[in-house]
Amino acid sequence: MERIVCLAIGYVFGLFQTAYFYGKLHGIDIREHGSGNAGTTNALRVLGKKAGAIVLLGDCAKCILAVCVTRLLYGGSHPDTIYLLCIYAAAGAVLGHNFPFYMGFKGGKGIAATAGLILSLHPYFIPMGVIVFFGILFTTHYVSLGSLLVYVGFMIEIVVCGQLGVFAETSQAALYEMYAVSLCLAVMAFWKHRENIKRLIHGEERKTYLTKKNDEK
Repeated sequence: MERIVCLAIGYVFGLFQTAYFYGKLHGIDIREHGSGNAGTTNALRVLGKKAGAIVLLGDCAKCILAVCVTRLLYGGSHPDTIYLLCIYAAAGAVLGHNFPFYMGFKGGKGIAATAGLILSLHPYFIPMGVIVFFGILFTTHYVSLGSLLVYVGFMIEIVVCGQLGVFAETSQAALYEMYAVSLCLAVMAFWKHRENIKRLIHGEERKTYLTKKNDEK
């Protein structure tokens, strides 16, 4: 039951579509411009750096808030599964972001929301996420590649940390479930990026720059 509650909490938070609402404030539907994706990268390309930063922060925050609410509700009563429940809440936030019912289930790709998971789950995950993502972005300028490699790194790190006892009182059964939910999120991320992957393979993926204007087309 707690898992369903946490998924629901996350989904509700995930429904706040930062890019969509920010675009509406500026008189556009972000889904009708650029790549058509309601996420950080498209907001950056279409509306500029300020929009990109606001959308990134908003989408990270909604996942962090979902995890914080989960900790408040279950941190004291479920110490052996609290990390698992936090991952369920984060998964719900990603699902809410990717598939918001009021937008015809057409949202973003969940990467900024996943960044919220990495920032809020455990401090050990922050350096990996920052180094991998920005390292790839600044060397290749492919946001999609950086995002996917962050997921690969996250999957490796969560298994390593789990088996080394980083997640305190978490039982082995709960750890295996954490790995399974995380793997489902990674698979969904790769599926949502399937067109990006094709373009990367064929050398047609658009590059994103933080130091100069990006073309929205």
